[in-house]
Amino acid sequence: MYGYGGYGHGCGYGYGGGFALIVVLFILLIIVGAACFKW
Repeated sequence: MYGYGGYGHGCGYGYGGGFALIVVLFILLIIVGAACFKW
């Protein structure tokens, strides 16, 4: 487990680390955008 990488045990840093990091950032961007629109 490399923090964000929890999908690939062997190559968790390559696939899980990079892909999950992008997904998390994208979700955070959507949440922040929704919060700004609500306020």
